[in-house]
Amino acid sequence: MRFIKFNDSQIDSFLFMELSDLAKTLSKNPDLEMEYAPYSYLNPAENKIYLTHFWDHRPAADQISGLKSDVYLHATGHVFHSSPRETNDFIKKTKRLSIPEFAKQLFSLLEDVRTEEIIKRERPGTKKFFKRRTEMYRMYFRSQLTIHLERNIKTDALFNALFLKLTAESPLEAVPAINEDFERMLPFLQRELEYAYESAGTEQTARIALRISETIEEFLEKDMLNTYFFLPEHGFEEGTGLTFKDLKRTNKLDNDDSLELDRKEERDVHDQEMPTWHRETSKATDSFLQYDLEHGSKTDLMGNGLREGEDGDQAMGTVQGSARESKKNNYAQSEVLENRQDGNTNGSQNAFGKENKFAFAVQKTPDPASPEHYQQYSRNKAIISHYQKKLKQMIQKTLEHKKTNPRTDLHTGRLGKKLLRWITDDNPRLFYKKQEPSIQIDAVFTLLVDCSASMHDKMDDTKLGITLFHEALKSVGVVHQVTGFWEDTNDASAVSQPNYFHRIIPFRSSLNKSAGPAIMQLNPEEDNRDGFAIRHMTKELSARQEKQKFLIVFSDGEPAAMDYEQKGIVDTHEAVIEARKRGIEVINIFLSNGEAEESQVKTIQNIYGKFSIIVPNVSDLPDVLFPLLRKLLKKSIQSL
Repeated sequence: MRFIKFNDSQIDSFLFMELSDLAKTLSKNPDLEMEYAPYSYLNPAENKIYLTHFWDHRPAADQISGLKSDVYLHATGHVFHSSPRETNDFIKKTKRLSIPEFAKQLFSLLEDVRTEEIIKRERPGTKKFFKRRTEMYRMYFRSQLTIHLERNIKTDALFNALFLKLTAESPLEAVPAINEDFERMLPFLQRELEYAYESAGTEQTARIALRISETIEEFLEKDMLNTYFFLPEHGFEEGTGLTFKDLKRTNKLDNDDSLELDRKEERDVHDQEMPTWHRETSKATDSFLQYDLEHGSKTDLMGNGLREGEDGDQAMGTVQGSARESKKNNYAQSEVLENRQDGNTNGSQNAFGKENKFAFAVQKTPDPASPEHYQQYSRNKAIISHYQKKLKQMIQKTLEHKKTNPRTDLHTGRLGKKLLRWITDDNPRLFYKKQEPSIQIDAVFTLLVDCSASMHDKMDDTKLGITLFHEALKSVGVVHQVTGFWEDTNDASAVSQPNYFHRIIPFRSSLNKSAGPAIMQLNPEEDNRDGFAIRHMTKELSARQEKQKFLIVFSDGEPAAMDYEQKGIVDTHEAVIEARKRGIEVINIFLSNGEAEESQVKTIQNIYGKFSIIVPNVSDLPDVLFPLLRKLLKKSIQSL
């Protein structure tokens, strides 16, 4: 497990989820996704909003203002007040210009200004965010203007100047003259920018941007060097270019021949797999399937007339209607099929998180414990024996007290000694009952152990802590399980990500005397997909009947796996929230060699909230786990 940084900053998962919820609420689209990127924009085709890294490395208040203004601008302004069709038409028109990047960025700027005014009218509370957004952008564009004027980068300098003029609070702020040619255009540019605030829609904004671009392109030798506002080439198309009407035959074939079929003739049939999707054809164009529509020979198959039935039709219909288990090839005992569990086994899409749609579970059972494992476990058991005995005595005394301590202030039962309430109270409770004996703690624990490669220097001490958990829980009769998890990096791909669950101690044998030595088989492996693992353990704990359910996660950093780095923190946090909603208490034990960095502590707290324990020195793990275990068991006893 390693800490992943993006642009030298870590994702604040709480803020990211807050912004994500805000975007979904404003857009009224529960499936709208968010992602960080160099530029901020809305891509309707991907159903995704990109938030810019421009706001990073700023004071918290400024960063929040910038990010929230991005969300308001895209989730409200561009979703409800911009026309994808007009935007797409404008993009097509810019292709004939010599400065298409300038034109597209100018259009994005003008459209942002127009929709921003609409948002501020509809939601006055957003004014403070947009005000701070404009102030930060003006400081940036003013510095960029100075740099580009010094370096004689005319196109970028002009764009910087237009932004400053467009966002100026005073109408007296003028556009600086880039050269003599631009001085003659200044009245025209200022007039066009004034029209931008009066624009009634995307179509008018596009016309303004196009007029300005067409006018100044003859004075510019190069297109823009930098990108400030990004407008994706694809994403605003409406439809795929073919409609149902296009698929109906209205014109003649290129050739007018017919194909004679002899139905009595035995035809040779070849089975061949033909994929219908490819990256190159993932986006349909105007010519998609066009050849199939205009070429070929006419037959009577699938036409307007009826086709004569064949002998095999009914048989095929029967097979399609009543599929049954085959008796010839029985793969029920196959190790691969038995151990592999798809992440979507319950039939719902993204059952284990949308970031884990290609992840699947592979169950691994422990090998028989070797003599060396028994020796190592005996040493660990001796080290933690005084903790285990102390904990057992405390639990036994608490249970005994609970059994003998009577319940008082009841309406029925044995008459108590405090009879004065018969006179003083309107509804006196004078009776008591002895507590019913209860020696079983109604709780279940799952210990989920990160087996990523970075645990190599912490695994031995972690095994010592797990030994304490196992021996203590076993001594008081509490069912539990210990599972190590990791993702196989070598076999992982973009569409297949095997995640191993090493069932060191399963529920069914957790109270057996011989269960402990298997803990020594935990070893550092490869990557870790924490959200996926937590969801699997949540599913298993939810099926248990115990009243109190605890999930203890041992880890030493952030999630890190195939296509999981950027959203792993958020996905893991969502998995923790889902578990807690199901009544499972999730607690993280963060293992660190030395004092943890502030950024690490903040990230772990973002994932687990206040239910995280930082262990600076892994060798002190038993001293940290003992009070935690005592507190959790006491809580379970109090619920009896």
